[in-house]
Amino acid sequence: MDQLDQQIVTGAVYPDDPTGAIERRFPHISIGSTAIIRKYRVDVVVKCPLKDPLDNRVNRYQVEKQIYEILGLHARINRFLGCSEEPLGLLFVEANRGTLQHYIDTQNEAISIDLRLKWRLQAAEAIAYIHSKGVIHSDLRPENILLHAYEENKEPDLLLCDFGGSYCKTSSGIIDGKSLPDSGFFNPRSEWVSTEDTDIFALASNFYTVMTGHWPYRSPGNRFGGTDLMIEYMERVDKLFMDQEFPSVQDLVGGDIIQACWFQEIRDAETIVSRHEQLIHERAESDKRAQSDIDV
Repeated sequence: MDQLDQQIVTGAVYPDDPTGAIERRFPHISIGSTAIIRKYRVDVVVKCPLKDPLDNRVNRYQVEKQIYEILGLHARINRFLGCSEEPLGLLFVEANRGTLQHYIDTQNEAISIDLRLKWRLQAAEAIAYIHSKGVIHSDLRPENILLHAYEENKEPDLLLCDFGGSYCKTSSGIIDGKSLPDSGFFNPRSEWVSTEDTDIFALASNFYTVMTGHWPYRSPGNRFGGTDLMIEYMERVDKLFMDQEFPSVQDLVGGDIIQACWFQEIRDAETIVSRHEQLIHERAESDKRAQSDIDV
């Protein structure tokens, strides 16, 4: 048990559980900057808001609840099951393959190009859907994307999650989680507001990560070696992106789509979906022709 885990169990980070009773009944699976994911029951997890210095957890909790209610059921959105009073949190179907980030960190060499392209298409489908509902995710990165295999020994499918920082303008007002993507997924040339362009630019960096196994201008692996290294990366990638100096995508399948999103030549997610559908279809047809030539 590391130091942060120990603090959570003893209630130093999770003050609603000073005796560790919640931890014993609902053991934590993972810990993020704003929430703890706990096992609730078989195939169900509860996302419990963490205490933070600005006491913003209730706002993010309410934002995420409202956004999921707006989105409803969709094949590319992690399924929301409602709320829990004990422990306080939001209930979700558990994604059995974890986050996209973890999967890439641990399985990258085994991931086929076709599976990577499928995930890219599914991510674009997710963003196209939430945009059709007026929702901007605004914090799109591999840690906020889940993978779930619906059958044993089947390739996992992609599910979008974590809407606590999202934005949506409704007839009754604005829902605003007041987040923007991390450096490497955010366009520093843009205004500091959540728009569809925010998600589309972030999609490009997620596509790049899916294809290469690492964030733009980073080595493989999700963990920074300390705060100084994290700040150094943020400053370096923000400067490069400000100058529109993006990593080379010349040798990546579908690299032209990534580049077009970075340069804002594509401004809607539906176009990204159709471009990926065409790319996948063309690859399948090419494989068929190659197989036919072998058979002859």
